[in-house]
Amino acid sequence: MDILDYTVICFYLLGLLFVGFLLRGQSSSKAYFLGGRDLGWKPLTLSVMATQLSAVSFISAPAFVGFREGGGLIWLTYELAVPLAMLFLLGTVLPTLYRSGVVSIYDYLERRFGLSTRLIISVVFQCSRAFSTGIMVYALTIILQSTMGIEAWHAIALIGVVTLLYSLQGGMKAVVYGDAIQMVIIVLGTIICAVVGLEALGGVSEFLQRVPAERTIAINFSSLGFNGDGFGFLPMVMGGVILYASYYGCDQSEAQRALSAKNETDLKKMLVANGLLRFPITLLYCMSGLIVGTLAFSDPSFLNQIPSDNPDWLMPIFILNYLPHGIIGLLVVAILAAAMSSLSSAINSLAAVSGEDISRALNKDIEPQRYLFIAKVMGIVWGVIILILSLNAGNIAPTVIEAINKVGSVFFGPVLAVFLLGMLSKVVRGFDVNLGLVTGVFTNIVIAFFIHNIFWFWWNVIGFVTAIVMALLASQLRSGGSVNDAHSKSIESTEQSEIKESIATKKHSVLTPAVKAVLLSYFLLLVFVCWKMPDWFA
Repeated sequence: MDILDYTVICFYLLGLLFVGFLLRGQSSSKAYFLGGRDLGWKPLTLSVMATQLSAVSFISAPAFVGFREGGGLIWLTYELAVPLAMLFLLGTVLPTLYRSGVVSIYDYLERRFGLSTRLIISVVFQCSRAFSTGIMVYALTIILQSTMGIEAWHAIALIGVVTLLYSLQGGMKAVVYGDAIQMVIIVLGTIICAVVGLEALGGVSEFLQRVPAERTIAINFSSLGFNGDGFGFLPMVMGGVILYASYYGCDQSEAQRALSAKNETDLKKMLVANGLLRFPITLLYCMSGLIVGTLAFSDPSFLNQIPSDNPDWLMPIFILNYLPHGIIGLLVVAILAAAMSSLSSAINSLAAVSGEDISRALNKDIEPQRYLFIAKVMGIVWGVIILILSLNAGNIAPTVIEAINKVGSVFFGPVLAVFLLGMLSKVVRGFDVNLGLVTGVFTNIVIAFFIHNIFWFWWNVIGFVTAIVMALLASQLRSGGSVNDAHSKSIESTEQSEIKESIATKKHSVLTPAVKAVLLSYFLLLVFVCWKMPDWFA
């Protein structure tokens, strides 16, 4: 890198700080965490996609497709679940959470089931989010070391300090608008990599001749994921629906954006837009990986620079070797943008949950200014914790994108089950869902450590079903026992009773027939595209 590259990076980082400065001045927690609930669906859509398609996706998804042994476009099957997950969320979780008016989505569970359920879910979220974000930052520091020639702690400080400053100044508005800018840069950077890679190969026709045929397979109907095999259509779609529904609807970092929408119409538009746009952008990532991976296998000097045990070095080595100065700086900015998107979202959402938890622990109303101060302090605390975790993350799996999704798959199914039971059942209580949640997570942990033949996408389904069955069974045993159920109902809080009654008297659903038709048709179209993809490379 030269002075031009560093100039591009400096201007970008100063611009982010300026965005945070312009959006400062929130006077309440709702303004800080939800942007005053006046954010439109367009910036929210870009923000959600920027967080989901993070630095890990920018770097690790192309490495999986283009370089990992056994990889390829089969990763696209994972994306088939997104339209179905958006359909599911529009009909269940997110409209109910939006109407409840909560800042932390786990506050809803406290109103419905009690403090114990809220705290258990909150701990699960905070630990898993901090851990996964720490891994992402760690992976990024390795890449920045290769491109910028700086020490690991310098890279962490660069990412962490700037992200903390702009997200803490501007709250959710700074996060959303910063993410929107970063999403544009990420997409442009990916396009540049694909175009330069094609030129280095000698054009499209040369690429089509050299690309390994096995890497163009995007869908596998034969693999069921129970015999040590993986990446089959059935487990990836079924597990993916639960994973994405839980992530977009029951994870504070994503659901917080939905709660920031102006109204339910904008909420609907945001979810539909994500259901339609995520696949093309992921396809762009994957195609860039396929192009750059084909180039690596065709160029021994390029291939020898990539560590055999770490495919994630594919993209940064390509950037350094094949892109001109200035463009290198832009691509490093794209990587920084992706990392900062994930880190700022994690800091803001963790601070929201922790702030609400502290408020409940004190058991008293806190003045808005003091609450906002506590929230910002918790944002700093979580930012520091994440950066410390990233310094001590240790060894990372060959592709970080798989490692992070495997960790999430332990928890996503049971967490989604708890929210659904709270919204769709009037009979389950706090003890019932707590038992279901703990049993579902424990079952997945046992499978992860001792039953290696089950593909990890199935963990989402297994945890989800186990949590629901155990909660309903506990509820049935309780109501059928000798305990006077009428007496137990009489001691319910007024809030819990009102939420249960609201289940039966929902407002007009945002899931219209037109939305159903669009998302279902799009799912079928994507299945057809993935099925025919090898023919288009032949």
